[in-house]
Amino acid sequence: QVHLVESGGGLVQAGGSLRLSCAASINTFSNYVMAWFRQAPGKEREFVAVVDMSGRSTYYTDSVKGRFTISRDNAKNTVDLRMNSLKPEDTALYYCAAAIARLGVLPKYTREYGYWGQGTQVAVSS
Repeated sequence: QVHLVESGGGLVQAGGSLRLSCAASINTFSNYVMAWFRQAPGKEREFVAVVDMSGRSTYYTDSVKGRFTISRDNAKNTVDLRMNSLKPEDTALYYCAAAIARLGVLPKYTREYGYWGQGTQVAVSS
């Protein structure tokens, strides 16, 4: 059974930084690709970033490239999302997600992920 718990959300001014963390209860964490998604009010859940099993390969949606960094610690079963230069349009509920890894694939769609956390709220004021 997989259980994901996000933390680290909050209210920050535009230009500020936050670090989100996801703690995963997974027997073989390193067999999973980990990702962050977000959902703003009235909008669909969207992909933010993904990291492969080893942590060496990552991919970001265009709107966060150069500002956000995803990383994982396979010894601690955690995945972080460091968010810099935050903008009001980054305001959303941020979700951690896990998918069983497939060789060479970095999933970017919600339907590809079978495990989700409850989310942590990020609010960026202008």
